[in-house]
Amino acid sequence: MNINKVMLMGRLTADPELKMSASGVPNVRFSVAVNRRFARQGEDRPTADFIRCTAFRQTAEFVSKYFRKGSVIIVFGSLQNDNYKDRDGNDRQSTTVIVDEVQFGETKQDRGQQRDQDDFSQPQPSSAAANTAAAPSSDPGTGVNSEFFADIKDIEDELPF
Repeated sequence: MNINKVMLMGRLTADPELKMSASGVPNVRFSVAVNRRFARQGEDRPTADFIRCTAFRQTAEFVSKYFRKGSVIIVFGSLQNDNYKDRDGNDRQSTTVIVDEVQFGETKQDRGQQRDQDDFSQPQPSSAAANTAAAPSSDPGTGVNSEFFADIKDIEDELPF
């Protein structure tokens, strides 16, 4: 059995820009800054990894419409490796997350407060998530810390479905 499943939570590094393929399929490429769990020895805080992601069709349209630079996004997808030759003829490899699904990682109120910040070094858990969990808890089956997931309410008028 083979499994290729990725789940990321981080901040967008730039505004996503919707494009169309030659065959008319909407797509968007974006990068998510994801903090490492621990700082390297001698550093004050953890560094971030910048993960490239690509979404297609309705997911691409959704990302381009509702997310901006600095928005906290939760991405579900799979890894894809591509091999290519650079201009000098050297073999190279790139890794991209092919996005299946995205979710908001913060409340609408938090998005407004964080919109102008470019500091990717400290993720801010949403106030809604912090209020719903008195202490950090994780699902024993997945190990996912529930304090970082926001309960999204009162946005039905904004969603395209």
